[in-house]
Amino acid sequence: MHDEGATILCELVSARYERGSIVLRSNKSYGEWGTTFGAPIIATAILDRLLHHSSTLSIGGDSYRLKGRKGAGLLPTPGQGPQAHTTPAN
Repeated sequence: MHDEGATILCELVSARYERGSIVLRSNKSYGEWGTTFGAPIIATAILDRLLHHSSTLSIGGDSYRLKGRKGAGLLPTPGQGPQAHTTPAN
């Protein structure tokens, strides 16, 4: 995310802080937010406000879209990766 986008998100979260609910989804762990936003200080400020009085749900596994792509054969399933290449012994 560019600096401007991270700053705008921080301002939005700050404006909503303790005034109303915010629901966010992310495929990144909290520890990765510093690199996602490009500035650990902004990520810390956002997380500080989001996590105060919050509930966090962690959902594991493949997403609905990823399952569909695998089912359609568009992505390899485990065990269908590229074949290992070996060179014959001399």
